[in-house]
Amino acid sequence: MRWLVVWVMVGVINRMDAQPVGQKADGYRGIWYFIGKTGNAYAHKYSGGLGTYPANHYPFSVYAPAVQKTFFCYGGVTDSTSTELGHFVGVYDHRTKLVSKPTWLLNKQTDDAHDNPIIQLDDNGYIWIFSTSHGTERPSYIHRSRKPYDIAAFERIPATRQNEVGQRVPFDNFSYVQSYYQPGHGFLNLMTHYDRGVLRYGASKPRRTMSFITSPDGISWSAWQDIGQIQEGHYQTSGQRGGTIGTSFNFHPDTEKGSGLDYRTNLYYVETTDFGKSWHTAGQEPVSLPLTEPKNKALVNDYQQAGLNVYISDLNFDADGHPVILYITSKGPEPGPGQGPHQWHVAHWTGADWVIHDVAQSDHNYDMGSLYINGNNWQIIGPVEPGPQSYGTGGSLVRLESRDAGKTWRPSRQLTPGSTRNHAYPRRPVAYQPGFVAFWADGNARQQSASYLYFCDETGQVFQLPPTMKTDQEKPVPVFGRPNK
Repeated sequence: MRWLVVWVMVGVINRMDAQPVGQKADGYRGIWYFIGKTGNAYAHKYSGGLGTYPANHYPFSVYAPAVQKTFFCYGGVTDSTSTELGHFVGVYDHRTKLVSKPTWLLNKQTDDAHDNPIIQLDDNGYIWIFSTSHGTERPSYIHRSRKPYDIAAFERIPATRQNEVGQRVPFDNFSYVQSYYQPGHGFLNLMTHYDRGVLRYGASKPRRTMSFITSPDGISWSAWQDIGQIQEGHYQTSGQRGGTIGTSFNFHPDTEKGSGLDYRTNLYYVETTDFGKSWHTAGQEPVSLPLTEPKNKALVNDYQQAGLNVYISDLNFDADGHPVILYITSKGPEPGPGQGPHQWHVAHWTGADWVIHDVAQSDHNYDMGSLYINGNNWQIIGPVEPGPQSYGTGGSLVRLESRDAGKTWRPSRQLTPGSTRNHAYPRRPVAYQPGFVAFWADGNARQQSASYLYFCDETGQVFQLPPTMKTDQEKPVPVFGRPNK
């Protein structure tokens, strides 16, 4: 029996190691994914084209000024018959307006879009792909391009981290990753580690422990450094402005005291300005980590008392460097109108206190949007209008605009009129440029369908990435008409 176990484990290791690294795919096709069958007309808790899901993964695209290119990654499939999640990397050249054939980095051997990759660049131009996992059942991977600013070939990085007792252990499992790079410091990655609800090194942790981890080189990583350990854990969504990295998060009430995972609630914020050495509130009040109680200094608003769920979309900073959080509240986790309204808000730290403004209403908890702030011009790109599959994930993308620091909002552009599928998870690139300001996918929100990838420019013109390519570089196709002047 012992030799049988060894043989099986060797087979698993070989299967996981024998992944394609640097193969070219023949076009751009996103992953279709669902979770939570409902048994009613809405089909699933959420579903659709989720190649740039979830909000707790960031970034999916990075602009590199040295070469005037936007590098991006997504969760996709190799052909119309496949349902296995592949990790793909593409590049858009702002000078030639051409997109490359995507590089098929690996087959994640799951259909779970929670395993979608993220991308980051270091100050030497090397492209880093962090291939996440959803819990502990599958391994995670780190890959780096073999050449700067080049997606042709990648190498797997045998990274290690320090554990709680000072040992070096493989860094091969992480979930919900958000990666930030600071020249002179390296990587600070916010992420979740799953602790199975058991004792580890004498401490009991939530199943979803919210943490960060740092590395000077992407190879040798620090120990997990926990931010939140409140009841059943957290989901966090973060942002960076210069040397400030901030994270906003909710918490999952204890099932013995509340309603568990699906009733995520409350809104919190903390930030660091010294690469994780210390953390404080938006008002610069020091915070001792990890946070362990629902009532704490980081609390922005108590939605548990109001009986509302909280789904965080994005975090950005105003012209003065103050954080602004974009999020949705509802009465519960089920799709459909019964637990609405699905109210969009921005929470803005003014320098003195948090103020919260209503933005719009949509029809689903997972109608994620991205927040753009340029001086006094604030914009949101998100599915605030119902799509062809109403009360489904995503919808019709709209650009909203505010000129009074988020107090009032108006629609300024319809981006996807006439689409036959819902559009979901439009993502803001790092250092985005006018030619590529949001990146997302579409899909039928009721049943499995094709999923295509898109980006838009600052005018609101949407381009579809070609699902099949005959040459190594081609022009993305303008779709949904030309925006009005």
